[in-house]
Amino acid sequence: MVHIRNDNFSISQICMSGQCFRMNQLEGEKAGAVGLIAFGKYLEVFQNGNEICFDCTLEDYDTIWKSYFDMETDYAAIIKRIDAADSYLMSAAAFGSGIRILRQDLWEMIISFIISQQNNIKRIRRCIRLLCEKYGEKKIAPNGVEYYDFPTPKVLSQVSVEELYACNLGYRSRYIYETSNAILHQEIDLEKLSTLSYFDAGKELLRLCGVGTKVADCICLFALHKTEAFPKDTHINKVLAAQYPNGFPFEKYDDCGGVLQQYIFFYDLNGMA
Repeated sequence: MVHIRNDNFSISQICMSGQCFRMNQLEGEKAGAVGLIAFGKYLEVFQNGNEICFDCTLEDYDTIWKSYFDMETDYAAIIKRIDAADSYLMSAAAFGSGIRILRQDLWEMIISFIISQQNNIKRIRRCIRLLCEKYGEKKIAPNGVEYYDFPTPKVLSQVSVEELYACNLGYRSRYIYETSNAILHQEIDLEKLSTLSYFDAGKELLRLCGVGTKVADCICLFALHKTEAFPKDTHINKVLAAQYPNGFPFEKYDDCGGVLQQYIFFYDLNGMA
């Protein structure tokens, strides 16, 4: 077990923020805790106030989870940058102050956000779970929990479009098939993407089948940690139109817009009366 104190960390808010689809609230005697699968590992996180307990070794925390949860970024400092006259954004940040931008696996995020198109979170989770159970490697965590790793590009490239339909993926099945083959044949170099600027990384991602601007921005933000990315879907655009009729001040928050987008998204879904 690794114990950390942090005033800007809420595992329940992170779980419900819409950026991760393999993180779930636990039940029974572990109610209130969260279980997640990432980078081939299974982790349970418990929290009491600002005290967070990661059920893992110190080595795994230092090499995987510290970066995954972006623990070295000062989110309080980001919140302090918000214009005090912007009452909506101040309220959104206060409400979702425990959200952090996760540093997730790039390949998994590409497929996950292709699946997310025209979809709700409950259904996205189910589709990804089916995909992993059918094509991912089965593993057992040290605490005995059975789980499935995310299937590799090679594995998914060998799955037919018809077989992908069986995972309730619908029209996205072709996108996943085409994208898996494109990555396998290195039409896009995933390792190189992390070295590119936000603009150039997004431009590369748009070459993948089924990846539009919003999906590319989600991948940039939640995998490549390009925090200037500000994903806009119909929901976010409605909020911006209602709260910022003269335009959102992107230039003021050019390097942390993605953090603010998460506050806005979470607040509008869960905090607005």
